[in-house]
Amino acid sequence: MTLKLCGFSTSNYYNKIKLQLLLKDIPFEEELVWVGNSHPKLMARSFMGKVPFLETPQGCLSESMVIAEYLEQAYPQHPLLPSDPMQAAKLRELIVYLELHIELVARELYAQAFFGGQVSEGTKERVRKNLTKGVAAFAKLAKFSPYIGGENLSMADCAAAFHLPIASNASKLVLGEDLLADLPVKVYGQKMAENPHMQKVLADRKENALLMASLSAKKT
Repeated sequence: MTLKLCGFSTSNYYNKIKLQLLLKDIPFEEELVWVGNSHPKLMARSFMGKVPFLETPQGCLSESMVIAEYLEQAYPQHPLLPSDPMQAAKLRELIVYLELHIELVARELYAQAFFGGQVSEGTKERVRKNLTKGVAAFAKLAKFSPYIGGENLSMADCAAAFHLPIASNASKLVLGEDLLADLPVKVYGQKMAENPHMQKVLADRKENALLMASLSAKKT
């Protein structure tokens, strides 16, 4: 059975796993699965109703960090983590800081930034405070030389390539200030965009965004 990545290509967590699969040259299929519903197609395989999830010969896996770790262990070719335990742990640390203290915080702004909603002034103040703190902490760990963890492309880049731009854009659009301005997000993004696998993921994301827009227009 070929691995099947389930979800949609405008999800930064979906794209994180998709890029990892491509970089490691792992054969896989994709299945378009939307969230925001309780369809058995989703809930029977991802119990929190979240994407991405991965169908494997042994069953389904959900949560992107779990999937990423599984792929590294089950498919050791083209490793995206070093063999040295401490070096690997430092890259995992980067991912946790990025997802817990930057992306998860900035996500509170997405409704207004990207989906036509509104967030309260209290939420904006809380996000500004917590995101500023998270970015400052992340900056002490990240190297950007040229990749997040140093000279080599790693599993941390699979996350950072998608989380950093969306957090940066959300803070600009909602808070009127790019709270990630001290990080070289644009230069880093340009470096990542040189990779043909990244180009594939970005092209698919653009196509999926158009599909989402057309579906949304039909509902209104």
